[in-house]
Amino acid sequence: MLTLLIGFFTLFLAVLLGVFGSIPSTHELSMLQTSAPSVVYSADGVLLGRFYKQDRTNITYNQISENVIGALVATEDSRFYKHSGIDSRSMLRVVFKTLLLQQESSGGGSTITQQLAKNLYPRQRYSFLSTPINKLKEMIIANRFEDVYSKEQILELYLNTVPMGGNIFGIERAAQRFFDTSAKKIKIEQAAVLVGMLKATTTYNPKLHPERAKQRRNVVLNQMVKYRVLEKNKADSLKALPLTLNYNNRNEYVELGPYFKEFLRPQLEEFCKSQMKENGESYDLYSDGLKIYTTIDSRIQKAAEKAVNSRLRVLQEEFDNHWRGRSPWGRNTELIDKAVQRSPRYKQLQEEGLSEDEIKEEFRKKVNIELYTGWGTRKVKISPLDSIRYYQKMLNTGLLSMDPRTGFIKAWVGGINYNTFKYDHVLSRRQVGSTFKPFVYAAALQNGIEPCEYFQNTRITYPGYENWSPQNSDGQYGGEYSMRGALAHSINTISAQILMRTGIQATIQFARQLGIKSTIPAVPSIALGTANLSLFEMVPAYSTFLNNGRMQAPVYLLRITDRIGKPLKSFVPTEPKFAFSAYNARTMLELLKGVVEEGTASRLKSEYGLTMDIAGKTGTTQNHADGWFIGITPELVTGVWVGGESPLIRFRTLNLGQGGHTALPVWGEFMKNITRQAAFQLYNYSNFDPLSSELQNRLSCPSVKYEEPEVPVIEEKKESFFNRLFKNKNKNKKGKKKGWKLFNW
Repeated sequence: MLTLLIGFFTLFLAVLLGVFGSIPSTHELSMLQTSAPSVVYSADGVLLGRFYKQDRTNITYNQISENVIGALVATEDSRFYKHSGIDSRSMLRVVFKTLLLQQESSGGGSTITQQLAKNLYPRQRYSFLSTPINKLKEMIIANRFEDVYSKEQILELYLNTVPMGGNIFGIERAAQRFFDTSAKKIKIEQAAVLVGMLKATTTYNPKLHPERAKQRRNVVLNQMVKYRVLEKNKADSLKALPLTLNYNNRNEYVELGPYFKEFLRPQLEEFCKSQMKENGESYDLYSDGLKIYTTIDSRIQKAAEKAVNSRLRVLQEEFDNHWRGRSPWGRNTELIDKAVQRSPRYKQLQEEGLSEDEIKEEFRKKVNIELYTGWGTRKVKISPLDSIRYYQKMLNTGLLSMDPRTGFIKAWVGGINYNTFKYDHVLSRRQVGSTFKPFVYAAALQNGIEPCEYFQNTRITYPGYENWSPQNSDGQYGGEYSMRGALAHSINTISAQILMRTGIQATIQFARQLGIKSTIPAVPSIALGTANLSLFEMVPAYSTFLNNGRMQAPVYLLRITDRIGKPLKSFVPTEPKFAFSAYNARTMLELLKGVVEEGTASRLKSEYGLTMDIAGKTGTTQNHADGWFIGITPELVTGVWVGGESPLIRFRTLNLGQGGHTALPVWGEFMKNITRQAAFQLYNYSNFDPLSSELQNRLSCPSVKYEEPEVPVIEEKKESFFNRLFKNKNKNKKGKKKGWKLFNW
């Protein structure tokens, strides 16, 4: 026995002196801040999302119900208010059974303060001495905690850091997850369930094991009676209640703008590396509780997400009916093969050492999978290969909305469902189709071509460019068009003529001045939109038309503070850069109004009840793989793209695949959703600045001029009524008469 005691005190001294690693001092403990997620707010103060490694919500002692405190102390540490971190009654059991004999099943004897020490300073491995060394460390830290913090502060720290199963930490998140309530409003029987989980979070998880959780709940209620926290008759009535959950697995903090939040992540990580705290360490995005304020307006963001969800469901149903019984990729299985190889399941099977044949076999086996359907998710039993084929047939979208004068991004939707489709289509580069044409026209205005100059709608071959001969999408030719008419009706032949007059390099350089940074090929087909660009480039470029020719770079961050609100950085918008003349910008805005008033976007006002001034441009790419619409109103410039993950995923006909049918309805629904809100009703009555008399004169010309074709006059030979009545020319293929036919004219 003496030998054991000497060994214990020797080990205790070694731990205290830091032989097995340093122990935090009372000063370090006094400076302790529990891990807190960094939070992202919209401009109107709504929580958009959080960055965390542990899913927790820190709360104060006053935000915790007495039901939780009573259940916790009665069950975990009945003498909590009487000891100084170590319960002397249980310490002897710990010393002799747990520390010296290493019988972990004998009961830990840990106080709440010791458990707090374990939560904040996780245990480490020390070979066969792991248990005694870790226990001694926790005792020492617990004793120091009691010197620094009050009992209420210790309970607050503990209940904010305690693991509650999975990646859930703290009593607040547990109350939200299992009962859809808060730690302040939680009922006694609910608090007993959560405190009961502390013994073993998986074993007594009420979602996974409701009967066990109920039994454990009743044990906690008995403990509350034993230590006079609860009256027996009250406890008996509560124990008779069934275990009722209001399970909420929804991550409420990522409801709005998940693609936007992921866009911010790498930038915020870099920012944290460059910012030092008082202790000389850099900030941690996932634990230092930063507050990030953005330009997103939650009301506009909700309108955008609602429009995307409703319109893409309708479009997907139309797409599925269009391809019913067939695959959009036909016999080209390469699309599916590559999608399989990109999947996490494929990579995991590769890491496990399976051969290609074995992986293919695994992908053919049916398993239980949750499929996203557009209306939510549903559980089905299909093969992973079939699930990949299913998702490859889905249409996707991107939407970006911006205040053109400030550059503030107001809404950002990168796809139809972030959990299923991670790729952000605000940033993806796709062929832009006719939405590039306004840049061609604006460059022409800058180079002296007047908007009322007429161009013949005729097909031209360009020998200097491999006999390139652009066609109109509708196959119609003839007539002469001013810029307004050619742009309104998206005449390809005239866009090509204007580009050739202006110059390919001059047009590319002009697009650069508007903020387009992606590669634009120096070929004449850019007049029809063969360049691959993103919404993140296109929307600010279109904003120059409303912004008097000035290019305002997009702004999405306002400021960042630490957890107590101390400013770390403010983001000041850059001064807009002059891109082209205000005179030509206002001219372009009027030309783009023609697209809505008489052209490819004319359905906007009648179908969606929009009465504000609108300018914009539809766009459709080759084989209708991409549909676009970028619309300008006095308050917002908003771009929408619709298409498949692969260009092979498309409608077969122009009528269904054009931007006016796919992207424009999303834009119209979005603006309708905004103007229905009281805060934005005046948007529906806003107008562009009036045209000056000079501009009115500049634009006072018909959109289209048609020349009447010469029709030869043919004299018809008069016939008698009788001959017309019984005239018979109805012969079979051999020229034989088939009989008389009445009224054959």
